[in-house]
Amino acid sequence: MKDEAFPLLSAPEVRVLGCLLEKSETTPDAYPLTLNSLLLACNQKSNRDPVVEYDEDLVIEALDDLRKKGFVFRVDVAGSRVAKFRHNIDELLGLSRGSKALLSVLLLRGAQTLGELRTRSERMHSFATTEAVEEELIEVASEIERPLWMKLPHAMNAYKN
Repeated sequence: MKDEAFPLLSAPEVRVLGCLLEKSETTPDAYPLTLNSLLLACNQKSNRDPVVEYDEDLVIEALDDLRKKGFVFRVDVAGSRVAKFRHNIDELLGLSRGSKALLSVLLLRGAQTLGELRTRSERMHSFATTEAVEEELIEVASEIERPLWMKLPHAMNAYKN
């Protein structure tokens, strides 16, 4: 994938995309999401860092920007009076279920250890070990021109003399 096809995202875009990814796996019967469902997902207090209080206008703006970048589609369902929205990650990147789970958790919670990623992605995909998580991260990073994630150096002990 070329860099221009994978632009950097703003914080609200990251949250919206992460919510769409998460809900597509955890609540498939309610997916694609209405604007109201997406707003609730963005402002959810659990499994989010940071916790935010987005308003409808900010979510609409993030959706519009994500649509322009090709990450989100508006879906008009026959018989439904409201528009729904879905992510386009499958078509853009062709990620495995495990990789989508990791991407979702990273988008919604930021930097995490391998153990945290393993535990927090469990609802969407079960990894047998933290080594399996690391292998998945390395494999995807090597296949995509602009990596979706990167390994951060270990934090130094702030109290170490």
